[in-house]
Amino acid sequence: MANRASTVTLAALGGAAVGLVAGWQLPDLVPTTTPIIEEAAAETAASPALTVGERQRGEITSTSELNGKDGSRFQRFTLSLEEGALIEIELDGPLHGTLSLYDGEENLLASSADPAYYDPSAAASLRRRIDQSGDYMLVVSGYDKHSYGPFTVTSREMELTTSDTLGMPSHADGWLQGDGDTFDVTIEESGLYQIEMRSSDVDAYLVLEGPNGYRREDDDSAGNLDARIADFLEPGDYRLTARAAYDHDGGLYTLELAPHAQADGAALRNSGELTFDEPLQGWFSGEALSYEFTLESPAAVTIDMLSSDFDAYLELQGDNVFVSDDDGGDELNARLYSPLEAGSYRLTARSHAGNGSGLFELRASSIPLDELPSNGQLEVDSPVRARLDPGARDYYEVVVEEAGRYRLDLLSDEFDAYLELDGNGQYLRDDDGAGGLNSRISSHLEPGSYRATARAYGSSESGNYTLQLYRE
Repeated sequence: MANRASTVTLAALGGAAVGLVAGWQLPDLVPTTTPIIEEAAAETAASPALTVGERQRGEITSTSELNGKDGSRFQRFTLSLEEGALIEIELDGPLHGTLSLYDGEENLLASSADPAYYDPSAAASLRRRIDQSGDYMLVVSGYDKHSYGPFTVTSREMELTTSDTLGMPSHADGWLQGDGDTFDVTIEESGLYQIEMRSSDVDAYLVLEGPNGYRREDDDSAGNLDARIADFLEPGDYRLTARAAYDHDGGLYTLELAPHAQADGAALRNSGELTFDEPLQGWFSGEALSYEFTLESPAAVTIDMLSSDFDAYLELQGDNVFVSDDDGGDELNARLYSPLEAGSYRLTARSHAGNGSGLFELRASSIPLDELPSNGQLEVDSPVRARLDPGARDYYEVVVEEAGRYRLDLLSDEFDAYLELDGNGQYLRDDDGAGGLNSRISSHLEPGSYRATARAYGSSESGNYTLQLYRE
């Protein structure tokens, strides 16, 4: 279990200054930009007291204490803090400044990053959870020898979750410092559940352990550096660990535990026959899933795997065919397109690199090759002019007889053109590559059959267009 204080207080001392913060008489342990405070000055300077929840004003002038290393000036404050308190210190005012927090032994505990590096309007700030009650020292320093001006130090309080037990559903706010936090979670009924850890301070990482050797880990499945575990859980007692992906990270985070919002309440199917034009939903939990289908006659087959829980990945095998795709669909969804001969095929659905878990949907469609394309065959140097209906996709067969570099253009003055080219392991997409709202795909193509799809970027758009293919 994580050690948690019964009361957790957030004190913020706030504002809009900038800079990397000071070291305190420890030149060998801190960056070269850290102020070195002269011992004589440290012994004689007065240190105003700060109280959590109150504002304190000050000013860095030419008479302030001197950092003998870089010539910057600084001012010290004393701050009495209780064990378990979470301190956030900020700096406001014209001063381009930095912050440092030290314990009673003058050990540097935390320092601010230079907010101007990220956002010139941001405040210099630091955060720290206090391990031991006592008096601490805050140093407000000019960023360099040219930094002077007034400043304001402000404080506020907030409470974080202190319990080691989380219900389902529940929300928790926590602070990572050193080892991760662990929680007991009891699942009363079997079903689909989702746990998310989000933080703007750390690279979130989740570990869930439970009955019968159950264990799941996740780093970035919730997007950016946030973590998500979505899985089918049996009743029992679980242990959830929330930590940073890297040991040196620390900061605020939130946990959200809730039943998974399963789309449409449809039954899940993780194996069996894949039927064209009949979408199915499944649940991926780390092991690749297998589906089968049979073609009675040659056809061009398109298969999509869609998921908001993980990075989808598809593989198709059969009759001397092996094709795969990671992100051929929108965002992290997978799409396979391939002209196939009559025969039996096996589709493998999983995540990229085997990471993540959660809900997904499979959609499969086929067009008999003798009906392709629905709008005709597109040949080199023979432009096609047609009209696109709202929400429609016009398909064209492209047969490449000689390897080379080809350019495919979709041009229209009436809608935002969007162009797709699939086949022979190629999954190419373009929106505005031909300038304006026109599309262009330029790529090396090997001999074989491809499908060009002409459509609008928006589903309600329509109008006349020209589709043309050239060899470059």
